[in-house]
Amino acid sequence: MNTGELCNRVVVVAYRNTGLVEASRLMRENHVGSLVVVVERLSERVPVGILTDRDIVVAVVAKGLDPRTLNVGEVMSGELLTVREEDGIADALRLMREKGVRRLPVVTHSGALAGIVTIDDMLELMAEQLGAFADTIDRERLRETRARR
Repeated sequence: MNTGELCNRVVVVAYRNTGLVEASRLMRENHVGSLVVVVERLSERVPVGILTDRDIVVAVVAKGLDPRTLNVGEVMSGELLTVREEDGIADALRLMREKGVRRLPVVTHSGALAGIVTIDDMLELMAEQLGAFADTIDRERLRETRARR
């Protein structure tokens, strides 16, 4: 499986000039902890940054700054990490672990935003796979028990 197959294709986005209060409202209304910051390029949305709820807390609230005077571009994380749709899940997980992030925008071959993959998505997939392993072991035991009767 690759990141394009696992990612969530519904991504809540913002622009650099989006006000921080509006960005916070978007997060709350959409029940997300991050917004992918995009620019429009040839009718495609291209990710240029990410704003997390943690960014707001650390860079604004903890410093006593007024969020009404700031925009997304002033607070968003500086280094944007992305994965391509065709990248494997293991590669995405390795990048998350190395860089200490929990989410990665997924991009097309042209760099357009395709989705977002999170550590929660990966945990859900792995839980399903572990469940399938456990079912296989249980069925094998049952088959063996029946064969020995």
